[in-house]
Amino acid sequence: MHEQILIAGGGIGGLAAALAAIRAGTEVRLFERAAQFSEVGAGVQLGPNVVRRLQAWGLQRPLQAVAAFPQALVSRNAISGQELARLDLGAQAVARYGAAYATIHRADLHQLLLDAVRPSADLHLNLDNAVDYHEDNGRVVTITTKQGKQIEGDALVGADGIWSRTRLRLLHDAPPRVTGHLAYRALVRQSDLPAAWRTDVVSAWMGPRFHAVQYPVRGGDMQNLVIIVEGAAPDDLEHWDHAGNGADLQRCLAGAHRQLLGLVEAVNATGAAWRLWPLADRAPMTGPQEMAQGLVALLGDAAHPMRPYLAQGAGMAIEDAAELQRALTMHDLEMPLRLRRYALNRWQRNARVQARAIRNGEIFHARGLVALGRDTALRAMGAKLMDVPWLYRGDGSSASAL
Repeated sequence: MHEQILIAGGGIGGLAAALAAIRAGTEVRLFERAAQFSEVGAGVQLGPNVVRRLQAWGLQRPLQAVAAFPQALVSRNAISGQELARLDLGAQAVARYGAAYATIHRADLHQLLLDAVRPSADLHLNLDNAVDYHEDNGRVVTITTKQGKQIEGDALVGADGIWSRTRLRLLHDAPPRVTGHLAYRALVRQSDLPAAWRTDVVSAWMGPRFHAVQYPVRGGDMQNLVIIVEGAAPDDLEHWDHAGNGADLQRCLAGAHRQLLGLVEAVNATGAAWRLWPLADRAPMTGPQEMAQGLVALLGDAAHPMRPYLAQGAGMAIEDAAELQRALTMHDLEMPLRLRRYALNRWQRNARVQARAIRNGEIFHARGLVALGRDTALRAMGAKLMDVPWLYRGDGSSASAL
């Protein structure tokens, strides 16, 4: 009889975990609070470390059908508009790391994973069915859904996001911390923009207490723009006026270079809606106990929510799932030891990415002499500073002692 893995959360992390568990030969029961999957979110960057994992799951062709593959990563000073450095991607990324650098609409990545798991007879998908509670008695883990239904499984994977109820029950820790950073996000058809504001590269504009990132998605047909500023979040995001966001954003960017301001104005002119998210995270992980205890494991944002300044939030969730797959195939070990192996092989890499993302945010938003030093270093060392070999070459799968 198949082992049965319960998964809380049907986002990118939850679907990646489901695919991994199915590939490991287990039966999966996935519980998602939403009544239906819908096209939400904005763009996602996938480094070669993540694209290699999707390739290993046989998803290269579906990825190519929906993603864009930028030819370069460009850093600019957001005040002067000056290009500071350029890292070639495309074929150069394939040569260096064995896979391309991709940019994709979050909904397309979600659909790609959903299409990969849905045909499996070992997947039981339960929508409108949040996991509210779990109990691990050492032999089985029992979940209680929002409707009060109880289901037993051999393990539970909490992939229920930054406000994870699974984490709260497992670790009894504090809620995520508010970073004081706000992300304005917009998606627009490139054909709706004047030619000067279209792009086939990833551009990062760095300014005092803000930065912007633009890149193509959906094969280059659309552009994702995210601008992160420092400031207090509005009290009621649910009823936030999107039309007002564009005007507020322009005020936040006072003093920015005309090219960046022109891009925001061009996006506003298309009528594209701005969405606003206050960013939250947690401090870098301190040990494997933050990723697994007993028959319960955490994955993705439930375990290690991170700031977006290394563009690896979705990537680390997918890497987590790959390591979960390796651990679940160790059938000679009891389930708690398999989940312990998963945590041991992942927590240090996740902590390093969390810490680097925090540091990058400080560099991106620097002012004064620190910003001057940043720009001087980028002009002098260029691609060497922008490349991240330790990140793009590995996925944290080296063996660890139990």
